Amino acid sequence: MTADPLLTLFLPVALGIIMLGLGLSLGIADFARVVKFPRPVLIGLGCQLLLLPLLCFGLTKVFGLAPALAVGLMLLAASPGGTTANLYSHLAHGDVALNITLTAVNSVIAILTMPLIVNLALMHFMTGDQAIPLQFGKVLQVFVIVLGPVAIGMWLRSRFPGFAERMQKPVKLVSALFLLLIIVLAVVKDWQTFVDYAPLVGGAALAFNLLSLAVGYYVPRLLKLSLRQAIAIGMEIGIHNGTLAIALALSPVLLNNSTMAIPAAIYSIIMFFTAALFGWWVNRAHGRQLAAEAA
Repeated sequence: MTADPLLTLFLPVALGIIMLGLGLSLGIADFARVVKFPRPVLIGLGCQLLLLPLLCFGLTKVFGLAPALAVGLMLLAASPGGTTANLYSHLAHGDVALNITLTAVNSVIAILTMPLIVNLALMHFMTGDQAIPLQFGKVLQVFVIVLGPVAIGMWLRSRFPGFAERMQKPVKLVSALFLLLIIVLAVVKDWQTFVDYAPLVGGAALAFNLLSLAVGYYVPRLLKLSLRQAIAIGMEIGIHNGTLAIALALSPVLLNNSTMAIPAAIYSIIMFFTAALFGWWVNRAHGRQLAAEAA
């Protein structure tokens, strides 16, 4: 696939605005909270960084996904939680502070883990002439594109807290529009593949989404975390940063493969409905316990 000038220009700008919005909502305290309350953060990160890629790999085999689609689903599994998880966690009475901390920490760790998981997936699923490994130079580009805007957002929040507070809403709105545009780009750029594989990829994406929510909720419960913490981790793991996965897949200077963007595009639509149903179910089933924990 040849480099598309629109994608070369548009994707870094879109991703930069989205990550700037994340930075505007973060402070040093969100990272410091790991030291004060390490257990729930470590459990959440363990689920996201270890369990999910393994489960996702199993799903690619169960559904028999084509190589590029399998890599795309693994790319999604390696992506950190999205900032929308904070909103859903709030609506479901989860521990939003834990969400913010997990998003902050995992967004940094993902800079290292995403290239590792993607490279392993490329080596496993793609033949030698198909694989385009994320070499150090490309990893460095991801680092700058992702962490640069986050750092700027955090700096603005520390220096101009009032301005950062006012800007959070409009930046989130613009981010949502960019997410929609990126999904449309992903679909339009490889429409025939989308039509051919949507039913199968849709099933795999739905299964992965439900597994993500289940792992994020039940593992913390088994390890005796509070209900509010389990809800937060469930939302954090169930709502992936699909925008980042799509941007890496489509970017002409990175993976440059629109087929790899399809799983994340479909997942990004599914997750909003399943996360809402999950929040409704857990509040209906455990409403009294949540009220007691919040009191």
